[in-house]
Amino acid sequence: MRFPRASGILLHPTSLPGRFGIGDLGPEAYQFVDFLVAAGQRVWQVLPLGPTGGGNSPYESVSAFAVNPLLISLEKLVERGYLAKADLTVVPAFPETHVDFSQIAAYRRPLLRKAFAVFKEAGEYQRFEEDTRDWVEPFACFMALKKANNDELWTRWNPTRQTNKDEIGFHKFLQFEVFRQWRELKGYCRARGIRIIGDLPFYIEHDSADVWAHRELFDLDSQGNSISVGGVPPDYFSATGQRWGNPTYRWDRLKESSYCWWIQRIRSALTLVDMIRLDHFRGYQAYWEVPAARPTAVDGRWVPGRGAKLFEVAQKELGVLPFVAEDLGSITPEVEALREKLSFPGMKVLQFAFGSDRGSRIYLPHNYPQNAVAYTGTHDNDTALGWWTSRGEDAASKNSESGSERERAEVYLGTDGTGIHWAFIRAIMESVADTAIIPLQDVLGLGSEARMNTPGTATGNWRWRYSRQALTPQLADRLRTLTQLCDR
Repeated sequence: MRFPRASGILLHPTSLPGRFGIGDLGPEAYQFVDFLVAAGQRVWQVLPLGPTGGGNSPYESVSAFAVNPLLISLEKLVERGYLAKADLTVVPAFPETHVDFSQIAAYRRPLLRKAFAVFKEAGEYQRFEEDTRDWVEPFACFMALKKANNDELWTRWNPTRQTNKDEIGFHKFLQFEVFRQWRELKGYCRARGIRIIGDLPFYIEHDSADVWAHRELFDLDSQGNSISVGGVPPDYFSATGQRWGNPTYRWDRLKESSYCWWIQRIRSALTLVDMIRLDHFRGYQAYWEVPAARPTAVDGRWVPGRGAKLFEVAQKELGVLPFVAEDLGSITPEVEALREKLSFPGMKVLQFAFGSDRGSRIYLPHNYPQNAVAYTGTHDNDTALGWWTSRGEDAASKNSESGSERERAEVYLGTDGTGIHWAFIRAIMESVADTAIIPLQDVLGLGSEARMNTPGTATGNWRWRYSRQALTPQLADRLRTLTQLCDR
């Protein structure tokens, strides 16, 4: 599928400002959409929206279908009469520049339970239950049992513990409300010509409602433990590879059901967003399977994926698939052939363009194809300014190769580094790639302190927030002018 020439901003909703400790679907989200419109943007890209686990990563969710209830706007609960204005009078002094997940959970939990106590089931709620019956009941039961078992991994649950009907109802209410609020925000976007790109992780967390409820679809033993897990093989960056720990799929059983679970997952995602970024696209062609008993990914093997067959079935069921393939990293000709066969646009990241190896050249803007989504950087990259600063520090040391990387960027972009983030933005905006996406951190010209995620680190990620004063009319004017100049 080809997308019309456009540009947009990458920002996860948790990074929105506001006085309640975390970005949510309240007034600040609508103000961000207004900024997109004022800046001439037509796309808003978000990370996975699911409820996060202990590491707070949106790529490690307890459900492939549910939405994170931390995104529920407390102010909208007041508007609906589920909370009183007085309930929001005393608010902790939350950090403005980052999310303190444990602090906000402790603050929000009693308020959400109070809202549930006031909530009365109505026709709209019953329709939601009907539309989501394939996943919302198992998810709510999973969450209730998880609480009854002190948040233990489900393979360690006490079989005598029973689900609490009120607790199940609470989690169903949270999903009903967060879906309703997201649907209203999506409608606001649509009315203003803004399309939303979502994100679909390839793997599912072992400690999730999906694996618990559909154990037959995953490579598990009789006790529910993983037999094999996903990862990537050893490479230049890691001598032992990466062992992610997610259970691999039983593709033979998925095929027997005509990939029903996958089709439901894609259909559900398309009710939330307009386009989907397929994370770890190479896994659909072949994935690195690691014996679960092994501590590293060294002893894994490549196993053929089900990409073409899966997407053929999905297209028959759902029609044209508005997918973007995350085809970054060590991509083989077979992976590229699959992407081209499916006509999915791939990703081009400018930060990867200035290495000394010839493989970097595909990320130079003059080499981009039209059917592509161009980025200054992704959620896994440093900011453009942070990248530039770190290359300068390397150049000042003995690492001449990193220094030459910065020098190549200077020559290619025609800059001495002044306003480097705008040089990055202009380069991808001027390219022929159909879509150009800029992390908000780069629009704001922020450094490494605003980085969203550093791969391979377990703490300090996914926390960044911008301040409400950051999105100025002058900034919108500058971005709109460049956008119009580049016919986006």
